[in-house]
Amino acid sequence: MVEETPWQQALRYANRANPYPFYEELRKTPVARQPDGTYVVSTYREIVALLHDPRVSSDPRKCPVPAAARAEGSAEPAAEPIREVLTEPSIITCDPLEHDRDRRMMMPHFVGPPHAPHLISDLEPEIRRIVGDLLDGMRGKTRIDAVDDFAYPLPVTVICKVLGVPLEDERRFHHWIETALDALDFGPEAASEEIRSRQAGGRQAVREFGQFAVELLDRYARQPGPGMLSALVHEDGPEGRMSKGVLASNALLLIFAGHETTVNLIAHSVLTLLRHPDALEELRRRPELIVPAVEELLRFESSVQFWHTRSAVEDIDIAGTTIPKGAPIFLAYGSANRDPERFTDPDALDLERTDNQHLGFSQGIHFCFGAPLARLEVQVAVGEFVRRVQNPRLVEDPPPYRHNQIFRGPRHVLVDIDGIRD
Repeated sequence: MVEETPWQQALRYANRANPYPFYEELRKTPVARQPDGTYVVSTYREIVALLHDPRVSSDPRKCPVPAAARAEGSAEPAAEPIREVLTEPSIITCDPLEHDRDRRMMMPHFVGPPHAPHLISDLEPEIRRIVGDLLDGMRGKTRIDAVDDFAYPLPVTVICKVLGVPLEDERRFHHWIETALDALDFGPEAASEEIRSRQAGGRQAVREFGQFAVELLDRYARQPGPGMLSALVHEDGPEGRMSKGVLASNALLLIFAGHETTVNLIAHSVLTLLRHPDALEELRRRPELIVPAVEELLRFESSVQFWHTRSAVEDIDIAGTTIPKGAPIFLAYGSANRDPERFTDPDALDLERTDNQHLGFSQGIHFCFGAPLARLEVQVAVGEFVRRVQNPRLVEDPPPYRHNQIFRGPRHVLVDIDGIRD
């Protein structure tokens, strides 16, 4: 039996709750070639260098064999059928100049400045209302699920409002997203009967989710409505309108990424603070620490553990290794954010950590599009949870984790509580 690499071990579901010992081993070889030909980059300095290197492409069309298809014995990855419905890349899977044009057209409708400088900050009262209502709904309970009762409802409600997606459609797209993510595996378990059995459902879920995005945009083309998607359908700026294919791909990205990573961040923030009662008490005593606290929580438990669509368009010499042209590159953000060469005592939670330039939102031209909104949501949610929830205690540690390796997060976080303060 061939011994597994540290990366393969980190990807096993049994290690989902704590991949960090395997990342520590992985960092001994900053750029490590895997048996499937993928190059995994695990150290902060090297990842930052590649995030700013024009020889690295984010467009899967430029990689001869998509990384997800290289897993030994794996069937068609669940993400591949998206091309059957959506023929164009989103901003996260294309390169300049295509990326620059599309992102430039989208930004005024989502993150605001300089066109609408108060777009995100103006959402704060609504975010506080939603958080308050969620916590009020916990009154009388002695046990809550910090995922289902708190971390999930907030970001999904907010992103539906921002984009103009009917909230009543949430049940459908939540099912599609969960089904697709559970079917995608990059590790040694990809060839297992369980994952193979999930892949047909994952492929169908992606098709249905893509068709949903197309139909929603068609509806807005016929009759304008509220939110970003309708605005983009009718955008008539100096660069013209986005094509239907580009619009549909980015709509799918925004619906998914606009809440999925924030759910994991809120859930992990609650979990981490309950594991560190001194930090929880310090944040309760000094609520002004919430801004640096959220940055530290982003570093400590990265919602996006790695990204998988990058590849080398030329040979790249880095850290004593040559990544050959055409090779897939995985950038392991979760490992880089615990790199002791970059962060002092990286496995310790320090809510007042200075010089905390984590990679929780990546860097470079693909820096997270929704970072300002995510930060605001998590600051409000975690701050109010700490202030209002009385004597929270973890029921199960570690809690059960979701299967997906990229968007790593707890499936449930059960918490016993004594009550909810006003």
